[in-house]
Amino acid sequence: MAAIQVPGLLSFTIAILVFFVGATLNHLFPILTRWSIPEAVTGGMLAAAVTLLAYTLFDIEISFALQARDLLLLYFFTGIGLNARLTDLAAGGRPFLILLVITVAFLIIQNLTSIGTSAALGLPRGIDILLGSISLIGGHGTTIAWAPIVSSRFGVTNAMEVGIASATLGLVIASLIGGPIAQRLIARYHLSGAANEELTIGVSHKSAREHDDEVSAVSLLRTLFVTNIAILTGYALEEVIEETGFKLPLFVVCLLVAIVMTNVVPLAAPRLPWPTRSRALSLISDLSLNVFLSMSLMSMQLWALSGLGLSLILVLGAQTCVTVIYILFVVFPAMGRNYDAAVISAGFGGIALGATPTAIANMTAVTKIHGASSMAFIILPLVSAFFIDLINAAVLGYLVQ
Repeated sequence: MAAIQVPGLLSFTIAILVFFVGATLNHLFPILTRWSIPEAVTGGMLAAAVTLLAYTLFDIEISFALQARDLLLLYFFTGIGLNARLTDLAAGGRPFLILLVITVAFLIIQNLTSIGTSAALGLPRGIDILLGSISLIGGHGTTIAWAPIVSSRFGVTNAMEVGIASATLGLVIASLIGGPIAQRLIARYHLSGAANEELTIGVSHKSAREHDDEVSAVSLLRTLFVTNIAILTGYALEEVIEETGFKLPLFVVCLLVAIVMTNVVPLAAPRLPWPTRSRALSLISDLSLNVFLSMSLMSMQLWALSGLGLSLILVLGAQTCVTVIYILFVVFPAMGRNYDAAVISAGFGGIALGATPTAIANMTAVTKIHGASSMAFIILPLVSAFFIDLINAAVLGYLVQ
């Protein structure tokens, strides 16, 4: 078996190429755009399939350096924070609480689904936990943290492999179901976003054709400077937080710093140009998200799914069915049956089976076609990237006792 480690700059460049391949395929097959499949997902899945073929047919294992991906995650979430005005946060108060409650309820349902289907299939104790919220809502990071504990507690020798495989397949499914669900809801209930509201992330397909040259080098540099200040502050604040014994993901710290900055600096210095809701910030956020997602998907080692058998597919098939039913009959009605609810439904598919960036990519693909939804981009990351991780940790602590 030959191993190829693609270095950082080349990995970043390939990710850009992967995005353009996905954009080309979405253009050639309009159904992909119509069903709000992100370009990065289309290209990333194709790239992952290519690496799988290289592994299967030629015994070549290709892996990518992902340092750039981690930095792009910080730019992306900082951009969300810089767009978060207090008026949006206030308007999102009640919807935020509703989304938090139904997400916690789903976390419990997800674990019960895993336990039930695993028992029906005769899977060993411990495997059922790995196929629940550890790997799905939790994603790869939570899996890596908890797999050794599950292995020690239940004697599951391949806990890490099972968890990573579940998280990987969940990410694939999450990337594919969010857009079609939202598209179905929007068509059925004749919904649309506000026509005069700028997108939080990205530029709409129509606007991209009409305003190709509206972003200047100065506006981009100004926005990058503010974003970098927020990220650097986030780095410093994370160290202070760690000294207290409390652990927060760095991207969450940067998100919170950016929210504070965007609601304090413009009041303290009203003459200072600020990037909130600017086209430059939308483009930087969109670029960061697309390349991040391209790198995440193209680096998936799909061959890890082989050998885990039909049981993994059956359990995750059941999880997918439960997720879709829950979105249609709980999430969408609870969030108000309006356009914001449809966009949040797309995002919920991402956080339920994948990760927060997947959720945002799903919502971005929808809003580029149908219009902005500021509330969705404020409340969903706060629920999925912060609160739900804390609650998931508490639930997992109970399950592994």
